[in-house]
Amino acid sequence: MNEKKPLTEEEIAEIVRGLDPADWVQFKLIANLPPERRIIPAMRAQAFAMGTLRCTLEKRYPNLTRSEVSMKVLEHFTTVRM
Repeated sequence: MNEKKPLTEEEIAEIVRGLDPADWVQFKLIANLPPERRIIPAMRAQAFAMGTLRCTLEKRYPNLTRSEVSMKVLEHFTTVRM
């Protein structure tokens, strides 16, 4: 099994430099929401990411069934490795 090596401080700094600055107004708005509404943006972001990956995989592997593509999507987003 391939083990991932940890990122160096320089590699982490390079990644962070490429990020947009934090939107503190958005953080405050979300922090003031009740927990059941606070999770909705995260769920929408996850659904968007999964849908985008699904479309990419369907184009890359046109011979796979919808179930097989779904398994590839879950495999990508699941942190548990067997």
